[in-house]
Amino acid sequence: MHSADEFIQHLQLEQHVEGGYYCSSYRSAQQFDDARQLWTSIYFLLRDGEVSNFHRLTADEMWYFHAGQSLTIYMIDEQGELTTAKLGLDFAAGERPQFLVPKGAIFGSAMNQPGFSLVGCMVSPGFTFDDFELFGQETLLAMYPQHQQVIERLSRKIKS
Repeated sequence: MHSADEFIQHLQLEQHVEGGYYCSSYRSAQQFDDARQLWTSIYFLLRDGEVSNFHRLTADEMWYFHAGQSLTIYMIDEQGELTTAKLGLDFAAGERPQFLVPKGAIFGSAMNQPGFSLVGCMVSPGFTFDDFELFGQETLLAMYPQHQQVIERLSRKIKS
């Protein structure tokens, strides 16, 4: 069994602004438009105590489970409804090995057990940081006070 540090070193992962570690693993040679590739893919890793803070993309993002512990993706849709999806391999516990986060959803993730979680994320059209919006806790609590517990867990005390 590999450790989180082995994956970070071998895959040359760097700290991500939303939390955890990542690296680009592929950028399509085909263009979607003048600014973006048709699709892009990253490795993303969370360790104990780390979360993927709430953010939003302007494109769909497919998540793929690779190794470690399962994680839960938390999504707030445009109507303010909070839904979750468990990413992992324990089918009896409702986990699945891949899941699509639809564009426009505000989402973040956290592990379900101690350890680490290594996933892959594919975005189409291809990811650029121009399409990325990170949310601060104050903003989200003003918008969705009914989700206070998960917002406090998956966001920082910054203004967005």
